[in-house]
This record gives sequence, structure tokens and C-alpha cells, in this order.
Amino acid sequence: MTLKMTASALAMAAVAATSAAARDNVQVAGSSTVLPYASIVAEAFGENFDFPTPVVESGGSSAGLKRFCEGVGENTIDVANASRAIREKEIKACADNGVTDIIETRIGYDGIVFASQIDGPAFTAFEPADIYNALGAKVLKDGELVDNDYTTWNAFNADLPDAEIMAFIPGTKHGTREVFEEKVLVAGCEATGAMEAMIADGMSEDDAEDACMSVRADGRSVDIDGDYTETLASIDSNPNGIGVFGLAFYENNTDSLKVATMSGVAPTTETIAAGDYPVSRPLFFYVKKAHIGVIPGLKEYASFFVADEIAGPDGPLAEYGLVSDPELADTQAKIENETTMGEGM
Repeated sequence: MTLKMTASALAMAAVAATSAAARDNVQVAGSSTVLPYASIVAEAFGENFDFPTPVVESGGSSAGLKRFCEGVGENTIDVANASRAIREKEIKACADNGVTDIIETRIGYDGIVFASQIDGPAFTAFEPADIYNALGAKVLKDGELVDNDYTTWNAFNADLPDAEIMAFIPGTKHGTREVFEEKVLVAGCEATGAMEAMIADGMSEDDAEDACMSVRADGRSVDIDGDYTETLASIDSNPNGIGVFGLAFYENNTDSLKVATMSGVAPTTETIAAGDYPVSRPLFFYVKKAHIGVIPGLKEYASFFVADEIAGPDGPLAEYGLVSDPELADTQAKIENETTMGEGM
């Protein structure tokens, strides 16, 4: 405890020493999944507060947390966005560099759903293996890895419709591509045995995982880099099409779309928030407490991000696809009280 307090005191002193020349804007980096939400908040913050618009960069969760943990002072970032919780080794790296007081902020959850024309084929229940067999670049047939030549869904699962495979998935520039790859393609690749076969053929685990994320390039899997309205238009013109949407968008279009379960779980705000729906995850940002009061607007930005009118179920982030956290009030109190990780445990 003495060592921690000493490190924290040194960190605060280091920031205080530079306070006269401190930056006048909040600097944020990290997750590409959180980036769209943080960008919306930063722009609204700049328009509604007497502080400069925060600078928000991407780079990925790991890269953002690495920068966050480089130390304290105006030459380091104030906030790290992350699509996963900070890891123990990252907490240690932070502590080694004097970043000992971290406020963990869960902003909500993201979840993607698989929806199709309301009067189209009976696409109502999927497993990750089904999506992988339909869309993966390489599939396992008779114990061999081959180029995917499936043309109908019932060719690999008799319980699925005898309908042409046509899917519209998040493009590589889209914030939901990562969760689609990790929670669906990789999970399906493992379930079908394709990943095991790749490793048996000499691939490393990392290379096999990358290969599992590759989708077929014969026109049956179409990347959509635009917003969900583009995916909806594609479904409207393709009766057999399956589209990947954010939950909020689907719920606003139930008059034209029907949704499928995944692994037997229906996607709802409740199942996503509870972690029961498999294609979902919590999203975070981390605040360097030592910068509060030194970098103008930092605490105000963090509070604004999780305010009811921003991150609540009727806010702009929900319209973009964020599933509001049912424990948002606790998060708001954590920021107001500047409660750091480990406090109160």
C-alpha cells in the first residue's frame, strides 16, 4: 500500500509539474469498435461545452492501452477506449510507469443480429458453425479442407432452408466486423473442426485463427462498409439474403425484418446486457485519474459520455447500435466520485 501511494503521489507530482503548460484538449485512443461512439460523444461535447473538442484516435484496444500505460503527463493520452477489459499485465505495465489510479468505465454493450426478410425463407435459428460453413473461405469436407463451394444452407445443415446462400456482413472498415469475426467466424471454425485441421496441416494457432476469419470471395458473402440502411436495402432486393445488423437497428425495422436466434438465444437488450447472447461484449474506456483537474474537460467528457441522454436507451449511441448498460447509474457515480479500480473491494 505504501509503495502504491508513493507511486501515485509521484505520478500526481509529475502531472502537477507540467500543469502550467498542460494541453487544453482531451486525448483519446484505442478500440476501433468504440471509436464511432467516442467520436459522436467528442463532437457533441465540443458543441455543448466550453472545452475544445477531444481528439479521438483509433489503433485498437491493445495499442490504446499501451499508450495509456506509458505514464502520466501532457505527453501521454488521457483516455483509452477498449472493446475488452484491461488485462492484468497491462495494469502492471501501467503501475510500472506510475499510472496507478485508473477509472474503469463500462459504456454499454455491442451486439449484432442476423436478420432476413420477414416473409423470406425460415432463417430463424443459427449456430456459429452454420455461418462459418456458409461464409468461410475454407471448409471441412470429408476430413479435408477445401475451398467453400456450398451454394445452399441445407447442404450442410438439413434443418436450414433450401435457399441460396447470400449474406451481407459488416465490411472490414465497420465497427462490428471484429465481433463478427471473433464471436461467429472463429467460433464456427472451431466448432466445425476446420481450425483443428488447419493446425494439423502445419499452421500456427494465430495463423489458423486469421484463416478462420477469411470469408469466401465468390459473391455469396458481401461486405457492407456503409451503415445498416445499406444492408437493409440489400436485403430488400435479395429475398434469400441474410444481413448482419446492430440490435437497435433491427428493433427499429421489425416491420420488414425477422431475426434469428444464435446458439438458441434470442438477441434482446436483456440477453445482450446479461452476456447470454453469444455475439455481444461489454465496451469500456479507461480514464487516468492523475489527469483529472490538470487536463481541462477530462472529467466533464467522461461524465458526458455516460450521461443518460447520451448512453441511455434513448440516446444517440443506442441509435448507432450501443446496448445501454442497465447499471449505467453505477458507472455515472463511479466517474462522479472518481472511483478507481480496486477501490471498495
